[in-house]
This record gives sequence, structure tokens and C-alpha cells, in this order.
Amino acid sequence: MSRQLHLGLFFTGVGPQLIWSADNFAAHTHIDTFAATVRTLERGLFDAFFLGEGLRVRENRGRVHDLDVAGRPDAITQLAALAAVTERIGLVATQNTTYNFPADLARRLAGLDLVSGGRAGWNIVTTDNAWTGENFRYGGWLPHERRYERAGEFVSAAKELWAGQAVERHSDLIDLVASPTVPPSPQGRPVLFQAGDSAGGRDLAARHADVVFSANTDFDKALAYAADLRSRLVAYGRSADSVRILPGAFVVLGDTPEDAAERNRWIEREQTNGPRAIAFLEQYWGKDLSGYDPDGPLPDIEPADGELDPSRGTISIEHRTGKAERIAGWRRLADERGLSIRDLVIEVTPRHNGFVGTPGQVADEWARYLAAGAVDGFNLLPQLLPGTIEDVVDRLVPELQERGIYRTAYEGETLRENLGLS
Repeated sequence: MSRQLHLGLFFTGVGPQLIWSADNFAAHTHIDTFAATVRTLERGLFDAFFLGEGLRVRENRGRVHDLDVAGRPDAITQLAALAAVTERIGLVATQNTTYNFPADLARRLAGLDLVSGGRAGWNIVTTDNAWTGENFRYGGWLPHERRYERAGEFVSAAKELWAGQAVERHSDLIDLVASPTVPPSPQGRPVLFQAGDSAGGRDLAARHADVVFSANTDFDKALAYAADLRSRLVAYGRSADSVRILPGAFVVLGDTPEDAAERNRWIEREQTNGPRAIAFLEQYWGKDLSGYDPDGPLPDIEPADGELDPSRGTISIEHRTGKAERIAGWRRLADERGLSIRDLVIEVTPRHNGFVGTPGQVADEWARYLAAGAVDGFNLLPQLLPGTIEDVVDRLVPELQERGIYRTAYEGETLRENLGLS
């Protein structure tokens, strides 16, 4: 098989993905953890290490949500430190176009690209909630439907600066006059990653991205997403194979299928522990539910009036209305199936699709996705550190190599070369 699988690892900024309760869990505010992680990934010939971003510490009912990470350093600063202890792996910073400024961010990303020898990437994201914007005195300034419009202007300006051009832009979304101040790296400019799955996000990716993430890990959905994106690429005058598609996914490996399934059940329950399940419902009830047993029935009180509390920063736009109807539906589901609070939260919380099985089973499945053109690889979401990545590197990578779908050495020295991008 000539096509080769590409792998990244996404180290999230916040959220329940990483399980803190494991005995050997590595603290993920320590630089030693990140250095050990990225070295293991490089030993496994991963294309890239991605850092998520949180622009405001998450809260729950007005208090710091102490089940999420707080105090992580700026991604570009942290990745610059990791560039010094690695040689080939790409280093990708998640950076927001809503609250950054084009000339400043373009300069900082170009600096990372230069000091890493051409291994930098930019994961382009947008934000629409006013709660995050308050940290920048821009609370609610950008309507939800215009966030990708600003992102498009922002990225265009950054690309012109990286190309060595002076830039002058004046619109209601972007206003700058700037000249480039950093020389190009060996790969020319940072590799652009984009994760939006809406129509606006897909168009932004088709115009600008080199790599896209998606939540479409189911085989049929992955095929449909790939076909849609490639048609958009052609419509924008780009080659259909000019972008690498890496859906987000988790992996749970076991010695037998049964062993893997049992490990997956444990992970699912640990990711939604009791305090996290209660905190999830408090977003919707708008009341203190700490007196309720997470392994007992749903709260017997009615939710507070008003909109959902935005301070957790995690509620998608489609879930911000219809609170009463959603809670009524949850009550019916819990009654019909005898679900506890924790069971219900596990049931209704979106979870990235995963691959659960023996290393050989997962390798066979990935080979099927790759051969069909559904993906170019995967961006993995670890649940345990260092356990998840050690499993993948030591047990799954050899199976992929045996099938001829994964490199046995890096192809080049830059991120762009290793991704096979022009």
C-alpha cells in the first residue's frame, strides 16, 4: 500500500479526557511531562504534537472549576521549549483568531517556526462566547455567524506577512498596517491546521488549511466528510489531495477484544466521575446540586429560570437554548432505562469515536479507512499519561509498520515534508 498514515497527538487544554485518578498519572502542568510525552511520540515517528488552548480558566456556577486544568503556560512558549529537546516532530499551537491580533500572532508563530527549524504549526480556532472575551475586554464583540469571516481575513493577512509582503487591511473585522519582521523557516511558513466542522469552518479549511481535524471518525461519516472537503478544495482552485484529513479519535488497546472492551468501560466511567457528573448537571439546572448522589436518581427539583451558565465555556451553540425541553427528555430517558445521574451524563455527553481492540484489530481498521480515502491519519486524544501513548508507540505502531502503512523513519526534517505537503 503506497498511502501512508499520519499521526498526531492532541494534548487538550481543558476537559475530562485525561484521567487524573490513575496511579501513575503524570502532572500536566509540568514541563517534564510534556518533554517526556513529546520524546515518546518522536520515538513513535508521530507527525505532530498539538497543544490545546484555554483563554480563561473554566468556572462552574461562578467558582473555578477545579476538575479542569488551570495555569498551563502559553502554547507557543511551551512548544519553543520542546523544540530544544526534539528533532523531527511537528509542534502545533492552538491559537485563537477572535482575540489575537494578526501581525502579533504571525510574528510569534514565525518565531516558533524559525527556532524549531521548520516544525511549527498553527491550529486555527475561533471563539464566540462573551464570557471568554471578557478577559480581553472584547466580551461579545463578534457575532457567532461572523467568527469565520474574521478568521479568513486574519489568516490571509498572516500568510501575506509570512510571504514577505507588507500588509495593509482596513475592514470592520481587521485593521492593520504591518511588515514582516521574521525571516522564513526551512519550511517557508507554519503549517495551518483547522478544525471547524460547520459550513463556514469547512470553507475556511478549503481556502487556507494544510491539515484538517474533524469529529467524523465513523467510517461512513468520515468518507462523506472527506468527499465534501475535497469538492470544496477543488472549488477554491486547490488540488483535491492538498490537505491532510486527521479526525480526532481515542484508542484503547487490550491483549484480547474483551480486555480492550473492559478497559474502555473503566475509562468511560473514570472520565465522568461523580463530581464531574454533578457539575455537568449544574450547568443546566443553574443550582447547587452537590447534595445529590451522582449514583442516585436525577435531581427532583426544577431548574432555575434563564439561560445556561456560559462560564464553563463548553456549551455548544445548539445547546444554549431549549433547556427545559432537554431536561424533560433526560428525565424520560433516565426513567425508561433506570439511569443514575452519572449514567445519564455518560449517555448524553458527546464522546469522540474511538478504536477499541487488540493492536492488530485497530491496525486493520485504520488500514481500511486509509485505503478507502476516508482519512489520511488520526489525531489521537490520550486518556492516560503516559499509558495511552506508550501503548500506541510500543504496540500499535509496529502493527501499522508491518502492514506497510506507517513510516519506519521520518521522511524529512520539517513538518511540511513529513506530512507530504508541497
